Amino acid sequence: MTQQVKAVVARVKGAPVEVVTINVPDPGPGEAVVKVLSCGVCHTDLHYREGGINDEFPFLLGHEASGVVEAVGADVTSVAVGDFVVLNWRAVCGECRACRRGDLQYCFNTHNAKQRMTLAEGPDAGTELSPALGIGAFAEKTLVAAGQCTKVDASARPAAVGLLGCGVMAGIGAAINTGGITRGRSIAVIGCGGVGVAAIAGAALAGASPVIAVDIDAKKLAKAREMGATHTVDSSQCDPVAEIKRICGEVYEGAEGADVVVEAVGRPETWKQAFYARDLAGTVVLVGVPTPDMKVPDLPLIDVFGRGGALKSSWYGDCLPSRDFPMLVDLYQQGRLDLDAFVTEEIGIDDIEAAFAKMHHGDVLRSVVIL
Repeated sequence: MTQQVKAVVARVKGAPVEVVTINVPDPGPGEAVVKVLSCGVCHTDLHYREGGINDEFPFLLGHEASGVVEAVGADVTSVAVGDFVVLNWRAVCGECRACRRGDLQYCFNTHNAKQRMTLAEGPDAGTELSPALGIGAFAEKTLVAAGQCTKVDASARPAAVGLLGCGVMAGIGAAINTGGITRGRSIAVIGCGGVGVAAIAGAALAGASPVIAVDIDAKKLAKAREMGATHTVDSSQCDPVAEIKRICGEVYEGAEGADVVVEAVGRPETWKQAFYARDLAGTVVLVGVPTPDMKVPDLPLIDVFGRGGALKSSWYGDCLPSRDFPMLVDLYQQGRLDLDAFVTEEIGIDDIEAAFAKMHHGDVLRSVVIL
């Protein structure tokens, strides 16, 4: 039976979001209905609202979520009714070339629910909604592919562990999975929003040293130090490349930069800083999301060749949810990973537009909607 629930929808590009009533169908084969408990307000949701992802309006926003499985469709064995889950947007297919060679974290054919949720009222009633990243969790309940549900410890705080569904996992994974950071290696993170601070927390967890945070906002740099940064660099006051080189050279004799530099802004100028701030044979990890029109100008190919190393992008922190989510929740429960520190505020479903404004001005790591 179709259920009607409250949800947040972006109807038109650039317009404020609206709280509306939507239809959530019963789960079909391979699908699950999840009662949403929490959902973080991520910058990707703002990208959707602004038309920066695609133009498939109206969007059902929200994707960084935790909840409880309420119903499952036929052939679902990975989760059961009553399971506490973190939702993910990498439901691996198990059949593509990446999956067949054992690299499930690079699945080329991740899947979503086949059915669509729809608007329930008004002249547009029946209009199909495009769920953000195939999830759409700014809603009391949502329909997803069962593979998008990752069961975790039911005693964990929903608002905290739900953030693993996107930004926190993207940052931790950029440092550990993509960058391969570990003890005895140095790292610099350029951009200390939610994803960048998560990269710092992941690097500290892995034993990296030094852990250098770079930003132009003193409040963000202070939070980065709380989360494990050993050094901070205000790039509005100095050349961040020179400063990263200086810090690393003092710690490791002969170092010409950081072993890993994570770019968590998504802009050409900061990516170039990351490129030149890494040590010889070092690694650059791009986890900040650029717009389609951005290009890196004036980068001599001889510098790409001559510095060696690797230039990588990190999509979802190269994570495998079934492996990484339970492990990170366990570390959180042990007190070794402070996910609570990422929750700046808990808000209601009517407060999302205000949360976008706070995020834009850098006032929060995460606003989390409690449903």
